[in-house]
Amino acid sequence: MDTKEESTFTYRRDCPSRTVVEVLANKWALYVLAALRRHDRPMRFNELRRILDGITQKMLTQTLRALERDGLVSRTVYPTVPPKVEYGLTPLGVEAGRLTSAIADWSLEHARQILVARHDFDERSAADPVPVG
Repeated sequence: MDTKEESTFTYRRDCPSRTVVEVLANKWALYVLAALRRHDRPMRFNELRRILDGITQKMLTQTLRALERDGLVSRTVYPTVPPKVEYGLTPLGVEAGRLTSAIADWSLEHARQILVARHDFDERSAADPVPVG
């Protein structure tokens, strides 16, 4: 398969890379990976939950399970009472964390421009005449 065919294949519905993109496109997955990367150490569930303002317990659980299933996050259970559980990045997760951190950095750098563009768009949309039917 040549390079052009390979790039076309990635847009096909049956391309395995689509499932990976779907996971990484999830906002909470981005935040979890970025948080684990920025703190550069394993973290406990409630610690992640405190850092990720707005995430529910259910969503954090689902996100961590999906990331663990995909080999991006490791889950370590320590035999204590109560059990101590930590989440950390796998080597694959470290690589993905670089991408998510780059997206976060870009977002911080350009957030104001995007908010201005949204405001301008909304102003124009509100001023557009509405066709009579």
